[in-house]
Amino acid sequence: MTDKITPPIAKKIPHNMTHHGHTRTDNYYWMRDDERQDAQVLEHLEKENQYVQQHMSAHQVLHNALFEEMKGRIVKDDSSVPVKDGQYWYVSDVQGDDEYASHYRATNELLSDKTLLLNINELAQGYEYYDVGEMTISPNENLLAYSEDIDGRRIYTIRFKDLCTNTYLDDVLENTEGQLVWSNDNKTVFYVKKDAQTLLGFQVYRHVLGTPQSDDTLVYEEQDRQFYMELGKSRDESEIYIYLAATETSDILALDADAPMGEFKRLLPRTEGHEFGIEKLAGEYYILSNHDAKNFRLLKACEKTIGDRLQWQELIAHREHILIEGMELFDSHFVITEREMGQIRFVVHNYQGESYQLGFDDACFFAGIGYNPERTASHVRIHYSSLTTPSSVYDCDLTTGRKTLRKQQQVLGDFDSNKYASERVFVNARDGEQVPVSLVYRKDTFHKDGTNPLMQYGYGAYGITIDPSFSSTTLSLLDRGFVYAIAHIRGSEMLGRNWYEQGKKANKQNTFNDFVDVTRALTEQGYAHKDKVFASGGSAGGLLMGAVVNQAPELYLGVGIHVPFLDVLTTMLDESIPLTTNEYDEWGNPNQQAAYQSILNYSPYDNLAAQAYPNILVTTGLHDSQVQYWEPMKWVAKLRALKTDDNLLLFKTDMEAGHGGASGRFKSLQDKALEMAFFIALLSS
Repeated sequence: MTDKITPPIAKKIPHNMTHHGHTRTDNYYWMRDDERQDAQVLEHLEKENQYVQQHMSAHQVLHNALFEEMKGRIVKDDSSVPVKDGQYWYVSDVQGDDEYASHYRATNELLSDKTLLLNINELAQGYEYYDVGEMTISPNENLLAYSEDIDGRRIYTIRFKDLCTNTYLDDVLENTEGQLVWSNDNKTVFYVKKDAQTLLGFQVYRHVLGTPQSDDTLVYEEQDRQFYMELGKSRDESEIYIYLAATETSDILALDADAPMGEFKRLLPRTEGHEFGIEKLAGEYYILSNHDAKNFRLLKACEKTIGDRLQWQELIAHREHILIEGMELFDSHFVITEREMGQIRFVVHNYQGESYQLGFDDACFFAGIGYNPERTASHVRIHYSSLTTPSSVYDCDLTTGRKTLRKQQQVLGDFDSNKYASERVFVNARDGEQVPVSLVYRKDTFHKDGTNPLMQYGYGAYGITIDPSFSSTTLSLLDRGFVYAIAHIRGSEMLGRNWYEQGKKANKQNTFNDFVDVTRALTEQGYAHKDKVFASGGSAGGLLMGAVVNQAPELYLGVGIHVPFLDVLTTMLDESIPLTTNEYDEWGNPNQQAAYQSILNYSPYDNLAAQAYPNILVTTGLHDSQVQYWEPMKWVAKLRALKTDDNLLLFKTDMEAGHGGASGRFKSLQDKALEMAFFIALLSS
């Protein structure tokens, strides 16, 4: 019987840490192994996996049924909508039980002469985990570069293929971020190299094809480890960019793409607190800037004035309740992505000052600008979905706004969007703020009488907004009577930049309060039974889950916590851990006493207590480079020693995966099926 299964109990080795006169004792600090080879650590993780398997074996039929349901909704033979880039049309497709896509190109949209570029299934053979980070074609369209990660650590190797001869070049670039930018000479490329300890990309190298990587030239090194680094190219392909981004500050360096042996130079002086993005077209720069504009404004400059903000020309002024999220430039128009009261819209402008809005009709939805490589195009490609509408691809005419549906995701089985309904509601938080919530349910099983089970999801960090989009896997919950809710809590930018700032650093507690207040409101308003509430979150959303189960454990029957950031204080005090220094502007720098105390007040690991907790399923990946495996490992061990209930605490580690979980379109469904089986089984126990 499952109640006789004994959970793994970890040994305790006290490790004291003192900062600002305050001492914490961590009995499980020994679980950290940067090399991931410690026999005791690996043995304990395997015991935890066996414990999960023993407990869930009683629900294997349910687990298998859920997996087959989710897999059965996926079209086995599927292809993308072709996109034109240069002389060719590019497309990808998947066939049968293939886990990965194959990539092709053709000289016409009908793809009558398509040729294979890469078969990812062949590349992935022999690997438990495989991910292609980026594919990029040389300007003359004869060479392909792609990056691959074979263990989930997001450390990519870049390889090159000659598309004329269908052979690989000898050039191999190791220990990279996975990005590569071609100069216009078709033989010189730039890439970002990682710090071996922190895994932070901090150096840009220049490589000339045909030479060994050891001869590559370091062209830029970022000294401030708070900055992330990316590469890009201007819309008119005249400049190569080094993008530098800290949480609250941006910086961009530029190089003439026709002169790759030149020197990268800053476009404008780095100013703390100034966040901006730039695109260049026809000799003019278009700048989204937060200077004197919390929600950003759009400005324009030429090559002579780009370095002086005082000379920039304002095109779209700052508006208090409208957040500008992005822009896409075309020769005839430019498209601005805006968000008002949490909802996305697109505004199409011509260069003569006229504009119109592109809208959609769903109560709550997600829409985003797709891949639009051709600046001469007469249409903009947009991706759209809602909680009840499968992912759709539209081409929207830039002059008329007329939308043409190019493809909608096919959902196999008995799916009918008319069976489901979505709502957008606002919940009163305890401090008077109104928190947006997106809801979806099946019409014939929802009664709004407090009888339905509820699955509530949240994230709430980095200004990342989790928009309400379609998920075919969620149908397995909806068809069993669940209400699914996304709580758009503070820490996101759902309601603008201020919404984000109210959920970071010293204001972080607002994120947790919002999530709890949404749960209470939804049960009080009849959306769910108070004893049938589940919650789930991953990464920074895993931190959210860890804080919530400490602060309001009585509200939840079961909680899914995935690749979670749980030991916030210890991690943020250790600059050797990947991402730590980049995160100071998000969580605070605990080397400063006020930030130390603020983090200590909510850090999930430090606030575990001798109290009853919900049933909890924790998952992670051994090779996670974003949140190290030992954070959830330690948290589970400490929670086992403290909790006063008999509820389930399960901890599963994918010994091959990283932060993104399993690779492949079917394998990743196993983890989703596990969580759903865990939740559904609790309803009948």
